[in-house]
Amino acid sequence: MNIGLTYNLKKDCSSSDEEPPSKFIDSEAEWDDQETIDAVREALAVHHNVTLIEANDTAYEKLLQHRAKLDIVFNMAEGMNGVSREAQIPAMLEFLGYRYTASDPLTLTLCLDKARTKEILSYYQIPTARFSSVIGWNGVPHSAPRNGLNGTNGLNRLKYPLIVKPLHEGSSKGIFNDSVVRSRAALRDTIMRVVEQYQEPAVIEEFLPGREFTVAILGNGDDARTLPMVEICFDHLPEGANPVYSYEAKWVWDRPSAPLKIFECPADINEELRAEIERICLRAYKVLGCRDWCRIDVRLDEQDRPHILELNPLPGILPNPEDNSCFPKAARAAGMSYVQLINCALETALRRYGLI
Repeated sequence: MNIGLTYNLKKDCSSSDEEPPSKFIDSEAEWDDQETIDAVREALAVHHNVTLIEANDTAYEKLLQHRAKLDIVFNMAEGMNGVSREAQIPAMLEFLGYRYTASDPLTLTLCLDKARTKEILSYYQIPTARFSSVIGWNGVPHSAPRNGLNGTNGLNRLKYPLIVKPLHEGSSKGIFNDSVVRSRAALRDTIMRVVEQYQEPAVIEEFLPGREFTVAILGNGDDARTLPMVEICFDHLPEGANPVYSYEAKWVWDRPSAPLKIFECPADINEELRAEIERICLRAYKVLGCRDWCRIDVRLDEQDRPHILELNPLPGILPNPEDNSCFPKAARAAGMSYVQLINCALETALRRYGLI
């Protein structure tokens, strides 16, 4: 088959392994580096002809140009601007009549909005931490969540410690070690930092104190299945760090020259907990309308009950095992090579379209 590969190339190469990037230079953190794009292209090229299409300001013209010859597009583009950026390329693909891998524009937009995701989870009684979302410290709410929390009045009903995140970011952007707050003054300062730095609302959640896992899912409908679970082990973070997979943990402390031993896969958990985590993840996958693949982050509360943190319907797929990329790590634990993983995602989409 003739396969298109849509992607965003990370061009900021100013930092080196010896000089970690500033936590304020993260505009391309969600994008893929050349190594990953090449690895995906090579994996697809084992069985197919591959055309690269960078998701930049000429993407529409290139998609229009190639429309007659491409059978399907493998989409890994994160988009360039705005709160619906992950939906940009899929919307173009749908407009032009393309088949493509992964979730549709609606699901991608919803999952990038942490509050809307949590509202939907709450409606379907899928456990998620209590939360509120605000556009500043002046009490103006971003939304009216179904759990009744709203604005600074809603914040007053949340129990410390809390964690503050940008509403529309991924790849741990805006989630730093000091995003976990234990006082009203720290909460105010952290909300204002998020709003000012990212020019978007902040979502504030009750910080769950238990273990954290990430679950990779492949498939559609009743055929959707989980891969071996990954646990994020915070014992290996620097002394005094909060137990959270922060921007520092992902991009600063975990370096290729000194990787953090932060992941365990398969996770060491009992079958009852494993089954419950898998149940709520598959349920969340379906109610949010995810397609083909997704990675879902889960954390336990003080009573070891799992709660959904967020869904990542465009999962990170770094090819180098030393880079601690969770979806490929789970696939390796399931006996799949990187080439097999990429082609499995493609074949899942082809099966959805009835092409195989």
